[in-house]
Amino acid sequence: MPLSVDMPLEQLKIYQGSSVKPHDFDEYWNNILKKREKFSNDIKIEKNEFQTPFCECYDIFFQGEEEAEIHVKYLKPKKITEKIPAIIEFHGYGGCSKDWTYKLPYVACGIAVFSMECRGQMGDSSDSFGAANHFRNCNLIRGVMNPDDLYYKKVFLDALNLVDIIKEFDYIDKNKIGAMGYSQGGGIALALAALNTDIRKVFAVYPFLSDYKRCWDMDTGAAYEEIKDYFRQRDPQHKKEDLFFNNLGYVDIQNMAHWIKADVVMTTGLMDKVCPPSTQFAVYNKLLCRKKHLIFPEYGHEDMLNGLQDENIKWAIELLND
Repeated sequence: MPLSVDMPLEQLKIYQGSSVKPHDFDEYWNNILKKREKFSNDIKIEKNEFQTPFCECYDIFFQGEEEAEIHVKYLKPKKITEKIPAIIEFHGYGGCSKDWTYKLPYVACGIAVFSMECRGQMGDSSDSFGAANHFRNCNLIRGVMNPDDLYYKKVFLDALNLVDIIKEFDYIDKNKIGAMGYSQGGGIALALAALNTDIRKVFAVYPFLSDYKRCWDMDTGAAYEEIKDYFRQRDPQHKKEDLFFNNLGYVDIQNMAHWIKADVVMTTGLMDKVCPPSTQFAVYNKLLCRKKHLIFPEYGHEDMLNGLQDENIKWAIELLND
């Protein structure tokens, strides 16, 4: 087996992460969830111009945390005779939801799809301070000096609001809700399952948002480059390094992995230089749920891992048949 760009596979399988877990991590999230009320704001649903003979396509807009407007691509089968599953999809970092056609295979299986675009990235979701801002980068470190202001705290809460919305559709089987995504999307899917037990299955491909100190130590670049940039521009002598990593720990998915009750399928390419394998294994090794790890030794952080789409559709069919 080829060497990983990270640790040898034997070490990866026992690696437990190297980043700080805040001492009040559980209290932080428990307080947020206690204060959070079931989503009750009005939503706007508009039929999209893209339609197919077997699928109806809509745009959903709802008010997220701090009055951000969140956009969701929503697809459902035209003919529904009984309650059907729902899959919540999240996109990669700095991007947006892919074309409608990418989601049609799930609808063809009889599953509704809700593809949420993260606030202020390249989709049609705005952020708290106004218009759709289209930030490609710098989201990871936004609000890092105050745990209440963390960007991903707000994204995770937006995702929780979307679950509440989905459960109000009378044709959705509330016992068959799954979450999936690549990179950032995989990280959010795992976080959502940790924070909401309504999520029954997760399919996470090379998840982002884990083990930030390890990424900084490895100087991986790509999305995690923001960490180094922060210190270069804002704290060149690292006077607040401990506070910085402590606060990022509140949105480090390895710290909530043990909360997940859903069945999890994770995928890792051992040549991944964007989200290093060790940061992904730090999550997987802490999962206490039913889990399966798909390992691709020769692949990195890339879209087309040969055979992966078939695995993903099999996962979706299992959600359908459960």
